[in-house]
Amino acid sequence: MKDRINIKESSNAQVYPCVPTRELVVFPNMVMHFDVGRPGSVKAMKNALQGEGYVFLVAQKDVNVERPEKSDVYKIGTVAKVKQIIKTPNGVYRCLVEGVQKARLAELIDNDACYEAEVRNIPNYGRENLSENEITALFRELKEVFADYARVLPRMPQELYTQVMGASDAKSLFEAIAFNIVLPFEDKQRLLEIPSSGEKTAFLLSVLSREIDVLTLEAQIHEQVHAAIEQNQRDFYIREQIKALQNELGENGFGDEAGDMDEIQNYVDRIHRLGAGDEVENKLLSEVKRLSRMASGSQEAVVIRGYLDTCISLPWNVYSKDQTNIKKAQQILDKDHYGMKRVKERILENLAVRSLTPDIKGQIICLVGPPGVGKTSIGKSIAKALNRKYVRVSLGGVKDESDIRGHRKTYVGAMPGRIINAVKQAGTKNPVILLDEIDKMSNDFRGDPSSAMLEVLDSEQNFSFRDHYIELPFDLSDVLFVTTANTLETIQPPLLDRMEVIELSSYTREEKFNIAKKHLIPKQLAKNGLKASQMRITNDGIYALIDGYTREAGVRKLERAIGSLCRKAAKEIVEDGAAKVVFKDGNIEEYLGHRKYLPDLVSKENQVGCVNGLAWTSVGGVIMPLEVLVLDGKGKIELTGSLGDVMKESAKIAVSLVRSIAEKYKIRSDFYEKNDLHIHAPEGAVPKDGPSAGVTMTTALVSALSGIPVRSDVAMTGEITLRGKVLPIGGLREKTMAAYKAGVKTVIVPKENMGDLDEVDDTVKLGLEFVFAEKIQDVLDAALVKKTDPEDIPYEIVKQPVRKASKAAVQK
Repeated sequence: MKDRINIKESSNAQVYPCVPTRELVVFPNMVMHFDVGRPGSVKAMKNALQGEGYVFLVAQKDVNVERPEKSDVYKIGTVAKVKQIIKTPNGVYRCLVEGVQKARLAELIDNDACYEAEVRNIPNYGRENLSENEITALFRELKEVFADYARVLPRMPQELYTQVMGASDAKSLFEAIAFNIVLPFEDKQRLLEIPSSGEKTAFLLSVLSREIDVLTLEAQIHEQVHAAIEQNQRDFYIREQIKALQNELGENGFGDEAGDMDEIQNYVDRIHRLGAGDEVENKLLSEVKRLSRMASGSQEAVVIRGYLDTCISLPWNVYSKDQTNIKKAQQILDKDHYGMKRVKERILENLAVRSLTPDIKGQIICLVGPPGVGKTSIGKSIAKALNRKYVRVSLGGVKDESDIRGHRKTYVGAMPGRIINAVKQAGTKNPVILLDEIDKMSNDFRGDPSSAMLEVLDSEQNFSFRDHYIELPFDLSDVLFVTTANTLETIQPPLLDRMEVIELSSYTREEKFNIAKKHLIPKQLAKNGLKASQMRITNDGIYALIDGYTREAGVRKLERAIGSLCRKAAKEIVEDGAAKVVFKDGNIEEYLGHRKYLPDLVSKENQVGCVNGLAWTSVGGVIMPLEVLVLDGKGKIELTGSLGDVMKESAKIAVSLVRSIAEKYKIRSDFYEKNDLHIHAPEGAVPKDGPSAGVTMTTALVSALSGIPVRSDVAMTGEITLRGKVLPIGGLREKTMAAYKAGVKTVIVPKENMGDLDEVDDTVKLGLEFVFAEKIQDVLDAALVKKTDPEDIPYEIVKQPVRKASKAAVQK
């Protein structure tokens, strides 16, 4: 052969460009085309064409490996002569090669651009291990087996059949078959590795016999499927003739004469019992009529049956009787949940209105608050209090409009939307449906589910809600929808406008204590198989859990901490035989480790330029000390402590206000020119912002500039104007709880927040003195330490009335 490598087979190694092939095996003397797409393989083929023209082709063991190593390819491959490389329009290179010499891979060299292979040539056909008669017998048997293979293989090329049958020896017969028929590449690799032509023939004989069995089985399966299809078509044709005869006889599918009339009559009876109105009844009866004229096993009949079953199972005229006893409903709500006064009042108002006007429609409540405050669990309590069925629908992550409205029933796998499914699950027309996480809905190319929810939650539209699957108007006006959300910012304004928003703020320390004692501890005891006599958490232990191991708006972490104590108690009871385990403030650290949260920083002594401010956070109120230092300078104001834009503006207002009252407190009038002021809020890594630190900054500046100390037992909150008016703030309930917990005795709040005391816990009212400030003068009079010597008083004292809630007032 003219392209035979002109090197004797020996242990001498040669280096060629290498292409690892996927599911492709090239034999010596074989001419074939194949495509190359990987950059390294393209580079190797180009290098071979530009060089001596030889490339080493070796098959990969795993076709999914992108950068194969030596262990990922077979040891035996073929050195081939590159005849031609053509780039196709889609960027793939079509290569024409001719196998030249079988070779063994010694080393695979991985360059950045391409592969190279160090190979040693081995004979294409080695020494024969079979006798001449054995080879002749295999030669004849292979021809007969190939003739059988040609009979079972569809579209066998006549040229290939002639070439195989005309082969005169085992080598030419092997090459004619192996080069041209489709076999798994593992089998072809095995044929390449086998040394002698006789052994190759024997292995190829076994492979062809296996392929004949597979092809025969495939033909049998094909014939069975074809026969079944013909039988179904024949049955369908006969059924259609029977129906045509029934129509001629007046048997329209609703009589007992038809073959499947029992099923049809059952559907008709169920539809008449629904009492769903003429429109619904006529639509469903028309679908039953269509079903009666179809083959029972057809795909369309299956779709109609599913549609009828779904529609009939809906509660078109089924109602549950509402609870009318308000006192009993209040007992249920109080038993299940502690606090939540506004939510409970709203539900009881709903009961009272229903007792007067049973036909009231369109009530959608939206509970908004941080995670863990009981928004989801309150829905079940509402249903229990109203004596209604309860269904929860999670909307988190919903971004397909079909999840709300359903799919068209013409699609395969169509189903109704979540709202209709919830009504179907409830089994009544007036359930309580909790739409959980309504603020987590999003939209994409499949539609906007928030827009679909508008029809569901709009009392002017939902009396005739049409699901895409049902295609019938369904009245949702009797459903009490309760939605939950963590924030209102991500809810679309048109959707938010249709809901009555009730905000659930974070729990106070006292509320967490009562929730833990009345609900969480009994729940975790039962969950961990403990009795109340086996484990006890004292009151100071509960407070220690709340203050030292949890800092959250809700009670989820508190419940997990209680569950951890229950598990540790169970271990002591089982392992050490303890009769009872008691957790208290003194030993909780032994079980849960050191305390994760430290108490708020509150000064124990009166200090100059240091004021206790009050701040609201998502996990409750905190004490926020504010410090001011006066330095010699040129009037520069330094603000540190991660203060936001609002607090920076409050600082500027405070400086201007102090300049206006400087003379009253014997402060140098030119302090803003000759002194630098440094205002700092500790815990600088925590961002702080909000319109409630104005009075705190002003008091700290007056104290630092005048040298008058600030009372350490006073905390304050409020914003100011340039003229010294104290503006109202929010979060009074949480802020006062923080002051009470920190041991503060007096709290200064804006006078306009006096009405918000109704929301403050009774324990806090009894433990604190409240000073209601209308102007900054009221704040300074109450916060700054008063001199006992009249001559030392640097300013005029205006007596400020201090209000302390009496026990009778609290009870009232």
